[in-house]
Amino acid sequence: MKLTLLAVGRLKDGPEKALCDDYLRRLPWPFEMREVEVRKPMPAEKRRSEEGALLLAALPEGAVAVVLDEHGRAFTSPDLATQLGHWRDDGRRDVAFLIGGADGHADAVKARADLLLSFGRMTWPHMLARVMLTEQLYRAASILDNHPYHRA
Repeated sequence: MKLTLLAVGRLKDGPEKALCDDYLRRLPWPFEMREVEVRKPMPAEKRRSEEGALLLAALPEGAVAVVLDEHGRAFTSPDLATQLGHWRDDGRRDVAFLIGGADGHADAVKARADLLLSFGRMTWPHMLARVMLTEQLYRAASILDNHPYHRA
């Protein structure tokens, strides 16, 4: 199973990138990060729509689309591991995680989602959400492999 992170914005060198890289080095599944960006100034709704179109265009064909959204379902780490294990065991080739821009996701992105996933009701900086996601993906792989990283 290949994992893809589709994200609005560029992750620059710094502590967030270092943390993401650290967790991704440990991840046993193939992983790809695809970043999209709208550079020109525009109203929030138009920006959200354009970012959404770019995210959907970057989505691997047939991939499970997991959209990070504050109104999504909150999982425990073991629940996320179980879900990833089901997709893996069902032969799903690609699972993509989508992180939107500062104004959130376009309705078209949410409509395409196979799962809306929330990291809780608080608002998180988008670059920190990447770190949290990569850590949780590594933790899920560890849980599935019965590795002692996750202590419940």
